[in-house]
Amino acid sequence: MLAGSSNGTTTNGARRPRSLYDEADDEKLSLKIDSLSSQKSTPGFVYVLTFFSALGGFLFGYDTGVISGAMILLRNEFQLSLVWQEYIVSVTVAAAALFAPIGGFLNDRLGRRPVIMGASVVFTVGALCMGIAGDKYLLLAGRIIVGAGIGLTSTTIPMYLAECSPADERGRLVSTNIAMVACGQFVASVVDGIFGWCQYDVGWRYMLGLAGIPSFVQFLGFVFMPESPRWLIINEREEYARRVLQTMRGHFDIDEEFDSIKNSYLEARDGESRTPVLIKMLQTPSVRRALFVGCGLQLFQQLSGINTVMYYSATIIRMSGVRGDETTIWLSAFTAAVNFVFTVLGLFLVEKIGRRALTLGSLIGAIVSLAWLAIGFQLSAMNTAPITLTEPSAAGSICQSYVDCNSCMRDLTCGYCYLDTDHGPQNGTCLRANYDEPFKAVSGRCNDTHLQGDLTWAYDFCPTQFYWMPMIGLVAYLMFFAPGMGPMPWTINSEIYPSWARSTGNAASTFTNWTVNLAMSMSFLSLTQSLTRFGTFWLYSGLALIGLIVLALFLPETKGKTLEEVEGLFARPWCGTGPKIDYNVENIQYVHIRGLNRDGRESEIDSPD
Repeated sequence: MLAGSSNGTTTNGARRPRSLYDEADDEKLSLKIDSLSSQKSTPGFVYVLTFFSALGGFLFGYDTGVISGAMILLRNEFQLSLVWQEYIVSVTVAAAALFAPIGGFLNDRLGRRPVIMGASVVFTVGALCMGIAGDKYLLLAGRIIVGAGIGLTSTTIPMYLAECSPADERGRLVSTNIAMVACGQFVASVVDGIFGWCQYDVGWRYMLGLAGIPSFVQFLGFVFMPESPRWLIINEREEYARRVLQTMRGHFDIDEEFDSIKNSYLEARDGESRTPVLIKMLQTPSVRRALFVGCGLQLFQQLSGINTVMYYSATIIRMSGVRGDETTIWLSAFTAAVNFVFTVLGLFLVEKIGRRALTLGSLIGAIVSLAWLAIGFQLSAMNTAPITLTEPSAAGSICQSYVDCNSCMRDLTCGYCYLDTDHGPQNGTCLRANYDEPFKAVSGRCNDTHLQGDLTWAYDFCPTQFYWMPMIGLVAYLMFFAPGMGPMPWTINSEIYPSWARSTGNAASTFTNWTVNLAMSMSFLSLTQSLTRFGTFWLYSGLALIGLIVLALFLPETKGKTLEEVEGLFARPWCGTGPKIDYNVENIQYVHIRGLNRDGRESEIDSPD
């Protein structure tokens, strides 16, 4: 039995990290746990824990999704330039990328529970700042603050859920967090639709400020939630860790699981060195393979274009040729609903067909859907409306040099003015758009804000008979992506690292996700201009195909295995996807060095079963 000394050091004299609460607090929290469940509780306690944890995922989705609708009102309230609009959208992603590795460090030092509670406070403060913002600078500060909360929770919550869940429920419970991300995005789109018709100086305050409610609920819930039993064992609070683990497993015997966790920690501790954890991960072949797979999953999740689709869903719908702001907002809400429904479907599939099959099948569907999107935009470009009318008032403008709507749309300074008839667009003209008010032209027939007759001003779309193809592709993409490539990178990353590398591994993969997310979201509109709209989606489809090949070669199946068993999968050259080598690597973790037998006698080597 390893017991810490009274001065806060381990038996080998090293200072151990402490959580935000000490032994007395352990006892108080134990009483709170006992008040929620009997000594042999049902697994229902784990579902309560999952719900309060997944509120962090809900906030992740809500705060990244709500800004698209709020921006319509914000740009009028604060007279935001295009640059400032980009700042307000992207600064949250940048802050999340910065705080993801910080979250990994804090997880090791303070524990999972304090980091989640701290993040809920950060979310609440950020929502308050945005809700009461009197200028664009406080609004920007609020967006940075919620980005910090997203970074902390996206690193911590999947790991916390994985460490608290039974092996046969782990995939479903960790994926619940991503289902709540999708739920947050859907609720955000509905809130945008409801408050989008309020006065511009009121509606956005409700949109952004409402995020403070679930974050406050999460904080209250975690007052009663325990620390991860694995973190407690690593920090040598074994008696309390055993009580927490028993609470999470109910009437099931926990001795085997407890011993496996403990001996895995002892082996890792005996091999400790002064080498930084990330360097040690890269020097250890099996952990290096796990890091490659984990970061690769997050990389290809983003390169497949998911957050481009979610952040710019309304823009993509408008690009396809759909007219009307109200129609666009509610179609965007529909796509968010599809994402949520099919993410929930993934919860029922993950433990039935496994992580590997679900991930690869999801990618195949996403590749085909992205190709369909590209074909839809390409057909629209090939059959675009012509420019048949030249207006004298616009003579000399560069916009007058374009010959059709598609080439006119590729110039951000121009828009297409046409007569909408039963036989299609007629008398089309390319006119210079008003920079401050792009919903009308600088001059010509479409200069009037209230257009007369059947005149239509198209600033961000071309009228086309193929508008339905990108819409079908968009919905199909989310149907395939949501159950697999949406949650699986987070689920698998929470499982594949040994205890000594889990925080750093999750932080590194999460940093990869947010960094590529930022690059993809900031480059989308530029790519649609330089590569064309259909070229952009062909690019995404090609990147997803590369991801399919890489993951088919290296992604192992982790379904039904304990976290300690998963480590053995990466001892194989092809991470468990290729032929087995001569020895049974899945039992490596059961060769326990310097462990304790159950009767308390020391044993140098426990014999494998």
